Amino acid sequence: MLFHDLFRHEPNQRRIAAGDFLFRAGDPGDALYVLLDGHARVLVGERAVDEVEAGAILGEMSLVERLPHSASVLAVSDCTFAAIDEKRFHILIAQTPHFATEVMRIMAHRLRATNQLLSQA
Repeated sequence: MLFHDLFRHEPNQRRIAAGDFLFRAGDPGDALYVLLDGHARVLVGERAVDEVEAGAILGEMSLVERLPHSASVLAVSDCTFAAIDEKRFHILIAQTPHFATEVMRIMAHRLRATNQLLSQA
């Protein structure tokens, strides 16, 4: 599923300049973000754990768990993000089951990658 195409016309968009943070670890997790344009880095503490480009979703764990963000997202280049709040997220899941499946697939992939990192430590 090409998230950046699906959410290109989403009314709630945030533009983040290169070098600025979309959110930091500990910030409230009140939205899922879809990277529409640009390049961003996911940080846990000072450690870069992922590099993402257009189509990536971010903040999904915090939105689902209703907990603060566990990582920070830094814009490497100027970025545009679609912000999907909890109400819109639930509407999307109800109306588009494939969207829910894709979010679960992404979360499972990230959990597997984290498990691999932990097993190497």
